[in-house]
Amino acid sequence: MGERWCAAVRVLVLQAAWALAGGQVRYSVPEEAKAGTVVGRLAQDLGLEAGEAEARRLRLVAQGRRASVEVSGASGALVVSSRLDREELCAKSAPCALRLEVLVERPLRVFHVELEVTDINDNAPIFPAARRNLSIAESSLPGSRFPLEGASDADIGSNAQLSYTLSPSEHFSLDVKSKDEKKISVLLVLTKSLDRETIPVHRLVLTASDGGRPSLTGTMELVISVLDANDNAPQFNQSVYKVQLPENITPGTVFFQLKATDKDEGSNGEIYYSFSEMISSEVQDLFIVDKNTGELRTNGELDFEEVQSYDLEIEARDKGTPPLSGHCSVEVEVVDVNDNAPEVRVTSLSVPVSEDASVGTVVALLSVSDRDSGANGRVRCWVWPASPFGLEATFAGSYSLVLREALDRERVSEYEVEVRAEDGGAPALRASRGLRVPVSDVNDNAPAFSQAVYTVLARENNAAGAELARLWARDPDEAGNGRVSYSVWEGGAAAVSSSSSSGAGAGGWRPASSYVSVDAESGRVWALQPLDYEELQVLQFEVRAVDAGEPPLCGNATVQLFVLDENDNAPALLPAAGSAPEAGGAAGEAAAAAAAGLGSVSDTLWAWAAWGAPAGQVVAKIRAVDADSGYNAWLRYELWEPRAKGPFRVGLYSGEVSTARALDEADGPRHRLLIVVRDHGEPARSATATLSVSLVEAAEAALAAGSSSSSSRAALGAEMGPGAASAATNVWLVVAICAVSSLFLLAVVLYGASRWAPRAAVLSGPGPTTLVCASEVGSWSYSQRHSRSLCVADGAAKSDLMVFSPNFPPPPPGPAPKDTQPEPSALLDTVSGPSFVPFCGPSHLPSE
Repeated sequence: MGERWCAAVRVLVLQAAWALAGGQVRYSVPEEAKAGTVVGRLAQDLGLEAGEAEARRLRLVAQGRRASVEVSGASGALVVSSRLDREELCAKSAPCALRLEVLVERPLRVFHVELEVTDINDNAPIFPAARRNLSIAESSLPGSRFPLEGASDADIGSNAQLSYTLSPSEHFSLDVKSKDEKKISVLLVLTKSLDRETIPVHRLVLTASDGGRPSLTGTMELVISVLDANDNAPQFNQSVYKVQLPENITPGTVFFQLKATDKDEGSNGEIYYSFSEMISSEVQDLFIVDKNTGELRTNGELDFEEVQSYDLEIEARDKGTPPLSGHCSVEVEVVDVNDNAPEVRVTSLSVPVSEDASVGTVVALLSVSDRDSGANGRVRCWVWPASPFGLEATFAGSYSLVLREALDRERVSEYEVEVRAEDGGAPALRASRGLRVPVSDVNDNAPAFSQAVYTVLARENNAAGAELARLWARDPDEAGNGRVSYSVWEGGAAAVSSSSSSGAGAGGWRPASSYVSVDAESGRVWALQPLDYEELQVLQFEVRAVDAGEPPLCGNATVQLFVLDENDNAPALLPAAGSAPEAGGAAGEAAAAAAAGLGSVSDTLWAWAAWGAPAGQVVAKIRAVDADSGYNAWLRYELWEPRAKGPFRVGLYSGEVSTARALDEADGPRHRLLIVVRDHGEPARSATATLSVSLVEAAEAALAAGSSSSSSRAALGAEMGPGAASAATNVWLVVAICAVSSLFLLAVVLYGASRWAPRAAVLSGPGPTTLVCASEVGSWSYSQRHSRSLCVADGAAKSDLMVFSPNFPPPPPGPAPKDTQPEPSALLDTVSGPSFVPFCGPSHLPSE
């Protein structure tokens, strides 16, 4: 049973196969279809029911190569399984059909399926090479043709039909011809003559386009090299070259580089240089041209003064066949070198020049030249250093040295003038010429003293002919214009201050020349006679200095001569009014006083004192005067006899004789007192007074006081009693205190004025300053130091020179310091300012 069933199945399968062999299923799919693309409903087209394809195992039978399609088991559709490439499957064959066998089971049947893969334009035209090199001679004629290889396209049909185009070119075009249906001829045609020197290489692009939609293209680069021909002569970049050479250029120096160009190449472009045949041998001896490099160099020395320029004709020739040549001209200009310095010559010189010469006076004439030319020969001149002289150009190359400022021989007596010249070369060269211009003197300076006022101190009783001072006037002029002579100028106001001038009609006016004279040559001031301080204290006169110029000039100086007092007068006692001399014993007292060295003795003075007069009762006053002044006139009183302690005493500076104690009857009726009056001079001089004091009753004393004016004050004290006398004494003490206080305030005011106001007179000298003043109190001394201050009280009856010395210890004994000099008999000190030196001090120092 089973065997019969199997045989029946085989018969049915064979019948079905045969039935199917009589029909065929055809499908078409484009190449490059994506995987999964349905080609056709194979199961349906084979007459299978839905789901039967999977049950009967519908499948493709492999035939030795990849079909790139498969049957979907579920749907029975024929789908693309992998990339379909028509060119790979069929190459250039058309149509491209794939035969497939499909097998089903239950029953087993075989079907034939034909799958046609259609072409798409997926391949661009391709040239055999991306670049094609061609060589064409530049002498080729237009119309020449050059074959090119065409492109190929893997597609078929219209996708493989190619057309060609050439990139734009004025020299080339494209000619395309069809030899048959399958072959095309591509030709490159020369349309315009080539010039290698203009375009040595032409680069073109040949493009092939197929007939697909869209069209695809392929390109090939054509590199066309133009082969050279000797059709260009060497050329210089300019026909004329201009070169400047300094005349001192060193032989063998390269001064120019020639450069010619030949557009040809190879031997056609190789150039060598040479001088033209027209160049003379002399020029060729001076210059050399290198035939290979074209360098021009000097071969000899150039001289601007002989030849200023050269024309060099140069030839450049190539090595082509036939050779071609080019020419140029090199114009060599020889430049002058600044090798000559300017020359300065003095053609005229007028010296010396007077110092009063006017501005613009010509001193010298000069000529300036330079052998160079151009800027090297242009000369600039000036005077150095800056001086009162300058240069003025008169005409080309000529200058005048003229005076630009006023001259002063006393400031500059001679000028060293240097005239400098500089040319305009680079570097500039200079030359100079020195001139010595002396200045002649004119009498334009008057003699001038170092100061307007001279102060001279001279002691009285000097010897006639003693030198008092030495004056000196400076005249900066020379020779006779500076020679000075001195004299006392009688035209100046001679001021004379003397003790007798205060009295009406005393003495008369005397010229200064009667006291002093001046040496005409040395300026020394001499005393014509001894000076007497009591007669003359201050002498002011003018000294004139005159030079010997034409016209003569003069200068004046004021001399203030102060006469210093000497202690040459002894004190003189003033007689008391109403006193009567006592003849008895006067001669004996005078002899005793003379023996004791007490000076002159006056007549006896009388005084009365009352019994019982208290201590301090003034009984008399000794009056004395000294004709000298200052210390020499400052008097002091001493009780010489009796030496034992007595009932009377004498005031040291007042001269008042007062009781030392109360008087009683034991003192006796009469007392004789010997009183010595001394001054403070060196040596001191003195006078002696004899006072006879009588002791009487109070009534007699008052009576005596009424009859005698000299003892009125003593008598009045005796009459009033001790109380009244004490009151009177207190009044006088108050008056004295007020007077001293006033003097102190006045001294403070004068001191402040001298400190903060301009000083009237300051005498210069190396020593410390000492004030010259006077007072009734203090220590008086005479100073011969160099540094002093003087002052004058206007209206004083007698101006006395007083020197107040501070209470410093005296200098130690020994030699004088080095900076001190022994003083002459006349001390010369100076003051600044023409004003008269004021002087202040007491006229006399009387006892009251």
